[in-house]
Amino acid sequence: MRFKPVQKLVVSRTLSKGDVVSVGTLAQNRQGVFFQYNTHYLERFGNLSPFTLTASTDLQLAPKQPHGGLHGVFSDSLPDGWGLLLQDRMFRQHGILPKQVTAMDRLAFVGSRGMGALAFAPESELQVNDPNNYEIAALGLEAQALFDRTLSDELDGNPQEVFSALVAAGSSGGARPKAQLFLNPENPKQCRTHAKPGDEAWLVKFTSKNLTLGHEEGLCEAVYLQLAEQANLQPPGWQLIQAPPRSGAKAWLAVKRFDYVSLPLNGRANTAMPGKLHMHSACGLLDADFRTPSLDYEELIKASRQLCKSPAVGQLQFRRAMFNLFSANQDDHSKNWSFLQSDDGSWQVAPFYDATFSPHPFNEHATAFAGYGKQPPLKTIQRLAATAGFSSWTQAQRDIRETVEILCGFNEIARLEGVRKSTVDAIQKTLEQRRKENSTLLRS
Repeated sequence: MRFKPVQKLVVSRTLSKGDVVSVGTLAQNRQGVFFQYNTHYLERFGNLSPFTLTASTDLQLAPKQPHGGLHGVFSDSLPDGWGLLLQDRMFRQHGILPKQVTAMDRLAFVGSRGMGALAFAPESELQVNDPNNYEIAALGLEAQALFDRTLSDELDGNPQEVFSALVAAGSSGGARPKAQLFLNPENPKQCRTHAKPGDEAWLVKFTSKNLTLGHEEGLCEAVYLQLAEQANLQPPGWQLIQAPPRSGAKAWLAVKRFDYVSLPLNGRANTAMPGKLHMHSACGLLDADFRTPSLDYEELIKASRQLCKSPAVGQLQFRRAMFNLFSANQDDHSKNWSFLQSDDGSWQVAPFYDATFSPHPFNEHATAFAGYGKQPPLKTIQRLAATAGFSSWTQAQRDIRETVEILCGFNEIARLEGVRKSTVDAIQKTLEQRRKENSTLLRS
């Protein structure tokens, strides 16, 4: 087919009750990508990105970096890693080289399937229209095969059809194989890529032997989500889905999507359009490059307090930072922190997602602690606590100690979830090392 790059896109937003409103227009020329709000959008719903977009109807040129020539808020709708792999394969199948494809083309390909409430039209002609139901097991096995770069001939059904479903469900971020799926609680083994009334929106994370924790990635993240819940860090809802034996995994982790608003069947049974909340990552909000250590917890806490207009939010982000420090969740980059905007323009922090055991080879965090990637000094964390709004170091230290005490329960929960003893012992050893390295934060 002859490829014609996208020059203009209309941006819309789905509100919490399912209504769709027009936001503005994106247009591209030789200078770059411009955005312009519609005349009445701002006065009704507020600014989509208060730190980088002007609350006006002026033309606004996107910076060249760090979002590939897009404004950060729209770049949030694009996948990375796994999702880009799927997109590129689809483009190649139609004779289009990935280097020909612009960020605007990728937004058109995402259309209305991105994370969050934004949608882009007209959608790409290559967009996959996929009304079918699928077995989660088949999708997971195909995703695993693609991720491992070995296609299996043993999959049930048509592999191309399953691949198309993965493409339709592959607009989330992250490098690991996953799918945005809609599950019916009455038939948990089946899924679809389009919502129907009564469906729940989930992000299902598949596994691979090539991941750090292999096929136990989902089990270990489930353990961390339970620890985060005990620490009052507000993680998302989750469930473990039994994986087929040939996958090598005991279970896959499914995380409930918090950008979706559940709608009652009564009153709106004739629509499959669920309600949504606008979601904005710290990466897009602060123009941080998630691929490099470009974010600091001091900056994140200040931005959180300013955006959400709440000192309590600063303290919550501080406790999450301490959880990451002592739990060896060092993949805490700027795309793993997000905010949700309500229809009235107010903001809240998103649930604490992608919180799992993720050590860096050099023991460095992607988000720094006031300039320190590891073992932050006592005075640095005391300053961070003051920035977060704690009235005293004693109050902040009490929260740190409670977090560390909760993390001591890792061993028991991991064994209950069926994590292998060798994996439990290896993680436990690292957690003990983190406590020892940062023991100055716990001393009276």
